[in-house]
Amino acid sequence: MQQEIRFATFNVCNLALPGVSFYDNVPPYTPEEYEAKLNWLARKIDEIDADVIAFQEIFSQSALRDVLVRTRHYREAHHAGFDPDPAIEPLTPSVALVSRLPFAAPPASYHGLPPAVLASLGPQSLPLTRFTRPLLHVPVQLTPELKVNILVVHLKSKRPDYLDGEDILDPGLYDLASLRSLYRRGIEAVGLRHVLDGLMRDDDHVPLMVMGDFNDIAESVTTQLVMGVGRPQLDPEDFGLRLFDSYHIQELRDFSRDVGYSHLHEGVFHTIDHVLVSKEFHPEWPEALGTISEVAYVNDHIHLHDPQASDHGAVVVRLILHDTAASDAGTGPLGDAFP
Repeated sequence: MQQEIRFATFNVCNLALPGVSFYDNVPPYTPEEYEAKLNWLARKIDEIDADVIAFQEIFSQSALRDVLVRTRHYREAHHAGFDPDPAIEPLTPSVALVSRLPFAAPPASYHGLPPAVLASLGPQSLPLTRFTRPLLHVPVQLTPELKVNILVVHLKSKRPDYLDGEDILDPGLYDLASLRSLYRRGIEAVGLRHVLDGLMRDDDHVPLMVMGDFNDIAESVTTQLVMGVGRPQLDPEDFGLRLFDSYHIQELRDFSRDVGYSHLHEGVFHTIDHVLVSKEFHPEWPEALGTISEVAYVNDHIHLHDPQASDHGAVVVRLILHDTAASDAGTGPLGDAFP
């Protein structure tokens, strides 16, 4: 019997405890604002109803636990995540993963850029040694016989990266600050790709998914670096260590009703939140263990501009495991409802 499993990624927009400052230019939440944020998120993730959800912009894992106890479907879910290091300035949010399926091994985080990447950078005017937001690696048990390695990521934003004392009204300095952000995001993409190469070689029979906020579209240089697009390989037809955008390989993509965006910024729609999968879930790989049936975007709230709502939509992916992969699973299909 085939089994359906749903995955989602959701940038929840600054989930922090009340009274705790998280950005210099943003006042802390009042108790009333915090309650409104918790209740809105609880309703939204119940609406998403995915088996595994990756979260971004988590300033407090305790706050996320406060959300989960208000839900109907995730009160007993497994939760992995690490709070941001308060000693590192400026304070940046962290990521998390919540799963109704069991973890196959303890979660791990990657804070520093891989040594091979650092060695290749050489001297530079903008020294980088860490990911802006640490990566989260969680092995999840899909069935008794099948696990998947999941990486939750949040790459550097396009927000200009000014140096101390720079005039933010100077157009030329704005250009350089934007370039620094792009440079940082590019280095993080290469660092993430090195981490993925290691995982895929060490666990070469285990499928892999990367979910999160990439802060750029799937066709951008940085996202393509993570996917491994254009890398030299002996056989051009070989899937190798490539990753694939779920949106582009889904079976039910309908261009007539395509509303595939996850973010609205200055009136422009973008899809910067992605779920990438390895060859095991690509429909054209002969030994595929499953296929991406459909990708949906839970994004109606973006237009409403409610103060407690997120400025991102959730990306929800429906994975159908093939009979060979799901034959030993303890549960059957999850139903027809799909956001």
